[in-house]
Amino acid sequence: MAPRNDTSDGAGRSDDSRPDRGHATLATLTIGVKAVVEKDGEKRRAEILSIQTRKGRPTFYVHYEEFNKRLDEWVSADRIDLSQEVEWPIPEKPDSKSRQKTNQQSKNLQVPEQPTRSQKRPRTVSDSRDASATPMDLSEKPSRRPSFSGGKENRDPNLTVVTAEELGGTPQPEDESLVDLVDTQEAAAAAKAAPPHLPYSREEEIEKLRTGGSMTQNQTEISRVRNLERIQMGTYEIEPWYFSPYPAEFADSEIVYICEFCLSYFGSNTQFGRHRKKCTLLHPPGNEIYRDSNVSFFEIDGRRQRTWCRNLCLLSKLFLDHKTLYYDVDPFLFYCMTERTAHGHHLIGYFSKEKESAEGYNVACILTLPQYQRKGYGKLLIQFSYELSKIEGKLGSPEKPLSDLGLLGYRAYWQEVIVDLLVERELDGTMPVMSVEELGQALAMTTNDVLHTLQNLNMLRYREKNHVVVLTEAVVAQREKQRAKERERGKGGRRCIDAERMQWKPPVFTAAARTWNW
Repeated sequence: MAPRNDTSDGAGRSDDSRPDRGHATLATLTIGVKAVVEKDGEKRRAEILSIQTRKGRPTFYVHYEEFNKRLDEWVSADRIDLSQEVEWPIPEKPDSKSRQKTNQQSKNLQVPEQPTRSQKRPRTVSDSRDASATPMDLSEKPSRRPSFSGGKENRDPNLTVVTAEELGGTPQPEDESLVDLVDTQEAAAAAKAAPPHLPYSREEEIEKLRTGGSMTQNQTEISRVRNLERIQMGTYEIEPWYFSPYPAEFADSEIVYICEFCLSYFGSNTQFGRHRKKCTLLHPPGNEIYRDSNVSFFEIDGRRQRTWCRNLCLLSKLFLDHKTLYYDVDPFLFYCMTERTAHGHHLIGYFSKEKESAEGYNVACILTLPQYQRKGYGKLLIQFSYELSKIEGKLGSPEKPLSDLGLLGYRAYWQEVIVDLLVERELDGTMPVMSVEELGQALAMTTNDVLHTLQNLNMLRYREKNHVVVLTEAVVAQREKQRAKERERGKGGRRCIDAERMQWKPPVFTAAARTWNW
């Protein structure tokens, strides 16, 4: 059933701000329609983001309203309740600028007047060339290949130029790669045309994290549809959260098998079984720079281990929607945390770091794999990055924007270390008065991060024309309550990095080793 157009009110004016409602069939469902979908035995309203035909049956990629973006999924047609009314998308109105542009283009396409005898006829390109020469196609433009030298790990994907040669010839109308390319370009144009948003309040920021899944508002990345159903890594089966540019043939696989040591990926269990018999890697291909009774850390150079680091970026993209780089790994070092067993070192998480950061960032990208989350490993990764900054004698800060879980993890870590340091100094009676700069120097944190944390904790006061740091009783009580919870979870509280066990010196690189170089 097509959407109704009777949206006029009593005054005879159409209410364009209110979407149309009506009953629909599978044939009339389109992208943007909001319908009732069954989720875990409950009826939830969801918006259709994409439609595909898989194994001869239509499937719909939906986003549940007021739920995190990670819960988006492909659903079959029988899970959509068509007995209830659906909400049709509001048609977009062309603005005055686009209408003016259209009118101008139509004027330019009018046939020009014939020149008089006194006027000279302009020479065209074909006239200026020899008639026996090879004809030149004016529709083809010289393609430029993008340069990745000195790139950032979170590079804007809009800068990538895709040529017809890279797409393997002229795509046909049913070519899905062309559709994805057009959708990406349209989303990028819409993102650029959107007006800049004012800074979010704390309440708005928390709500956006809960429902959106990220602080990233890049429509080019948000519009991408998750392409893998499940992955198997070791003894864990994991449902991905976001899109990752694995080869297109893996989108039809029910499960993708990933080797937990070399991170190679396979579409069938038979191929994966043959690979496991030949794979001899038992730990990340780098230098072990830290080991204690629980975990180990390995340092991997992206220029020396390109394939392994690219596979790591593809894997991490499944759980980070703001990450946009997968192949330019040369300018980065990767620090991987592993858990040791009798079978080898199992990857827990990692963070990457630029070999030379002009902004002074000590982390470019950070991730704890979902099967190891909520066990304290995220704070361990963050602490290790700051321990490296202390050895370098620099102040560190993570590269922005952070993912939602990364932002929450950093805020919790900053609050813990600042409060613990102030309480320790107060109990010892050493240096009871500390400035913000001294706090940053002691913890290898930037002044902005320290100020941000103190403001969130309401520990910054203005007295006698100066800002004063106040350690309130409420903050101390909250920290003691948190420590008690950590002790209840077992193993003597939160895991910590023992700086004396670190075997690491700041590496020195030549100019060629810091950038992309084949």
